[in-house]
Amino acid sequence: MDRNSDDDDAGNALQNAPFNGEAPLLSSNLFMDQVGEVVLTLNSDGLSWNSLDSPENGGASCLGIKLENEVPNEVKLSDVYAVELITKGAIYKSKLPKAGAVLLGFEPYDSEMYRFTVHSFQKSKTQPNLWVLAVYTFGHKDLPTCEMWVNRVNAFLNMEVGRPKNLLIFIHPMSGKGSGRRTWETVAPIFVRAKVNTKVIVTQRAGQAFDVMASTKNKELSSYDGVLAVGGDGFFNEILNGFLSSRYKAPYPPAPAGFVHPVGNDHCSSDHDLNETVTETSQHDEDQSHQDQSPLLGSEQYHGSRLPNSNQDTDFRIPSERFRFGIIPAGSTDAIVICTTGARDPVTSALHIVLGKRVCLDIAQVVRWKATATSKVEPLVHYTASFSGYGFYGDVISESEKYRWMGPKRYDYAGTKVFLRHRSYEAEIAYLEVDAEHTNSVSNKGYSCSRAQTFRNSNKCERVICRRNCNICNTNSVDMSSTATSRTPYFRPEEARWLRSKGRFLSVGAAIISNRNERAPDGLVVDAHLSDGFMHLILIKDCPRALYLWHLTELARKGGNPLNFEFVEHHKTTAFTFTSSGKESVWNLDGELFKAHQLSAQVFRGLITLFASGPEV
Repeated sequence: MDRNSDDDDAGNALQNAPFNGEAPLLSSNLFMDQVGEVVLTLNSDGLSWNSLDSPENGGASCLGIKLENEVPNEVKLSDVYAVELITKGAIYKSKLPKAGAVLLGFEPYDSEMYRFTVHSFQKSKTQPNLWVLAVYTFGHKDLPTCEMWVNRVNAFLNMEVGRPKNLLIFIHPMSGKGSGRRTWETVAPIFVRAKVNTKVIVTQRAGQAFDVMASTKNKELSSYDGVLAVGGDGFFNEILNGFLSSRYKAPYPPAPAGFVHPVGNDHCSSDHDLNETVTETSQHDEDQSHQDQSPLLGSEQYHGSRLPNSNQDTDFRIPSERFRFGIIPAGSTDAIVICTTGARDPVTSALHIVLGKRVCLDIAQVVRWKATATSKVEPLVHYTASFSGYGFYGDVISESEKYRWMGPKRYDYAGTKVFLRHRSYEAEIAYLEVDAEHTNSVSNKGYSCSRAQTFRNSNKCERVICRRNCNICNTNSVDMSSTATSRTPYFRPEEARWLRSKGRFLSVGAAIISNRNERAPDGLVVDAHLSDGFMHLILIKDCPRALYLWHLTELARKGGNPLNFEFVEHHKTTAFTFTSSGKESVWNLDGELFKAHQLSAQVFRGLITLFASGPEV
């Protein structure tokens, strides 16, 4: 290859050609692996390069056959998570492996060239929500030139707002198929390259993550930019409850007249003697119990709180825009990750975290008033991020406890046994009616039905799916400095109107998010949103086994309509209460067993922030 000395000496030269209508901040002639000699340009929003080896800037040819070059010609700085010097080595023009490149005549430009790499990602062509690691390697014979580029790009990366520098990480070694450690080892290099300091705790017993989060002083916790869970939804739920139990002071959920429990305690209080109107409604995941219920996740006893931790040294603002939660998926279902990133992929989640992505997430407060019909009234607070289920959902997770040796497959086996048993339960549910005016003002006509409380035939409703930069979640969002009461913006005590549904139910479910997963591709409620301040109450009334199977089949089908049955009630609400008519009842809260004869629940809009950006498609 003939290159005159002027070209070689131009490595440090600033070019005059503008980029994107803006004068470049730095531009040099470098050699790029898989491309050849390029002009690399640094602009305020990214890097771009133009090939000097081909007039078409797009690949070389061999034996008359053009070899297409799939390497892009630019990358945004917001998509770059690291840049670093690497060892000296060869730069090849071809994207073929070294042996193949030499065989076809693509010899290296220099066997010993100084090099640096830019670490970013590309979106999968077949799965846009899946982010694939991308490495762009540049070389030059002059070390100071490479060092200059690394320093300049790093200076820009340091100015990126919201990227974490310090993280507390919990690893559940037995999560899913026991892959917690391996999953972390896969993504740990991403955090190292991004210069994120990490404190890693591998849990050794049930409830350890809860205890650590609950007992950690706020001053120490404030030194972190967030906390990560390497595990499934159940493990994340443990961490979330440990965090909120000692820090978040909120009133108990509202309740209709006749729902007997004491008013207030040292932890929280609420006025339950409301002048509400109670209307009787006539009634004569894929099972979500699979969410990472593993040997290190024990009974519900370590979850929930009765009193706040009075040993905290300073206040911790909740919600917090700076302090975020993250999940590296390693569970049995990972519904929260799928709903917030669009992909069940550890690398994709790790990239969302190091790049500082953010999305708000609704959290439901569930208060158990009585564990059994004969137990005394004693409130126990629990928080859930995805789903609460009774009947079928609770029975499956209870049954699966007998078959832990089967691993994640135990949920399929337990689900089949529970389905064949086909048990229904007598219960009474009351839920807070939300006016259509409120739902439409929030959702921008996310539902165009005339009444907000029941959507029997969702084909007649306009369904808006939660996506990245969702208008519904971003509309009328609650300010981060707002109080707990203001985070339930659609509840007005003076206007409260409660509706009741009483009878026999195969299942009772409350979905905060859609709960998409690999077995239920559209989730339980396809158009549930991440941060709109609503729960979706799903009541499956007693029906023949064949009809219930039809419902479950629709749930497992892409594009199915599992809510379009006469025996299914779907209510969009902000709060509900539940009272069992039996002696005992078992709930499934984000994959956690929770015995509750009587409970109440409410949703807090955007209570926490996740390292995620929402699904793209």
